[in-house]
Amino acid sequence: MLTSLRLDAFGVVDASELELGPGLTALTGETGAGKTMIVSGLGHLLGARADAGIVRRGADRAVVEGRWEVPEGFADRVAEAGGDVEDGELITLRQVNANGRSRAVVGGAAVPVSTLGELLSEIATIHGQSGQMRLSTPERQRELLDARARPEELPRYQANFAERRSAAAELERLEAEAMARAREADMLRFGLDEIDTVTPQPGEDDALASEQAKLMDLDELRRLAGESHEALSGSETDYDAPSVVSLTGTARKQLADLADRDPAAAQLSARATELGMLATDLAAEVAGYLDDLVADPARLEAVGERRQQLAGLTRKYGATIDEVIAWAASSAARLADLDGSDDRIVALRARIAELDALLASDAAAISKARHAAAGELADAVKLELAALAMPHAELRFDISDAQLGPHGADRIELLFSANPGSAPAPLGKVASGGELSRVRLALEVVLAEAEQGHTFVFDEVDAGVGGAVGLEIGRRLQRLASTSQVIVVTHLAQVAAFADAHFVVAKASDGQVTTSGVRRLGDEERRLELARMMGGSTDSQAGIEHAAELLDSARRA
Repeated sequence: MLTSLRLDAFGVVDASELELGPGLTALTGETGAGKTMIVSGLGHLLGARADAGIVRRGADRAVVEGRWEVPEGFADRVAEAGGDVEDGELITLRQVNANGRSRAVVGGAAVPVSTLGELLSEIATIHGQSGQMRLSTPERQRELLDARARPEELPRYQANFAERRSAAAELERLEAEAMARAREADMLRFGLDEIDTVTPQPGEDDALASEQAKLMDLDELRRLAGESHEALSGSETDYDAPSVVSLTGTARKQLADLADRDPAAAQLSARATELGMLATDLAAEVAGYLDDLVADPARLEAVGERRQQLAGLTRKYGATIDEVIAWAASSAARLADLDGSDDRIVALRARIAELDALLASDAAAISKARHAAAGELADAVKLELAALAMPHAELRFDISDAQLGPHGADRIELLFSANPGSAPAPLGKVASGGELSRVRLALEVVLAEAEQGHTFVFDEVDAGVGGAVGLEIGRRLQRLASTSQVIVVTHLAQVAAFADAHFVVAKASDGQVTTSGVRRLGDEERRLELARMMGGSTDSQAGIEHAAELLDSARRA
């Protein structure tokens, strides 16, 4: 139950708060006073699309806050969204900024607007003026029948239908791409086979390039190495030629004698000894390197051939052998996906066949439930219509076979006739505005009786009717309010008279800014408001007396 509704800077409403209770609550006011803003505020709490135009001029944001008494177990649903219910009360908030951005809060937790709407739609429903137009559509007529039939197979059917639609789309895509996948797979296999034949190793191209350069430059390498060795070790033909080894040996001996004479030179002698050892080792290593420089024409030829094989790969699959190896790895994974696509096609075909069988079975069960509920609902609505001054109205749900769709395999059409002797025809084609309004009310009252404890908001449900019919509408809303909370925006005194609480929406203007406010009426104010609604004047004693009689009659109902 909605216990409080607060609006700040919401349209023409500057700041208003309604303290609400159980039973039937009426909202009235002159045309243009802002009654629609109250319904719009509730609509925003139930997830309506945000519109920056709803923010009052001069304000930076509009705010709607609703406080609810929620049933046991609903706290778990709120907790799933991250919010809290304290002592059975849930606080919800919707904020719309002047830039159009929106924010929603449930139980102290910021949530997506869709989550706010989903939660509150479980405990509250708005029947707006657009519902009368929607009543003529097959979609709304199916929704009404399902609300009565409540086919338990429908949620499972809808989930399976969505899965089948997704699977069929994927299958169609895979089958359409089959030829392209085959061409791609053949190209990848060719490339992978070519690479596998060569079997390149990481970094092999750089290593072979270095080896080939060494083999081709062997004579120059030997010359440089030989001259280096001679400088280090001395000439084998000129024994008097100086060398690094001999010169460091001479220096080592001289520094050793120096160290014997002066201990301060001991470190210099040690370093000379170390230098001599390094020179000897270096000379030996250069000699070893020189010995390894042996001409090998066969190896040079083999390296050249191997580099040609690798170049054949780098021309097609990468700038380096490492890139070629990376291409092979990614291509092997892609080939596995392509080969797996055929398996996926087989699996999708099997799953679609399985889903078709499940859908057909559930569709039959859903159709059976709808046929069973159609007569019951039509009979209940006809009783309501009879009380709404349409004693001869005929109403029938015509259910025919159709292809499997998102909601089953039924084509549903609501047929209507207001007068005896007239064959029932599609509701939207034969019903007048007033008749549509009464049919909508009758349907909503019958269906709402099954949702006890719910909050129902009716916006101008009495449009196009008046007089005695208005009294019957009031009686039905009062009856519904015995088990649920009902809030009605009405222009009929005959409806407002049945309310347990009566609020009036009034506007005021200072010549520059128009503001609407909401206040609850006392008994005397209520008689004056009903008199205004009936005759447009609050000064007529007869009108006030008529309003008092209307209130007394409604209280005795």
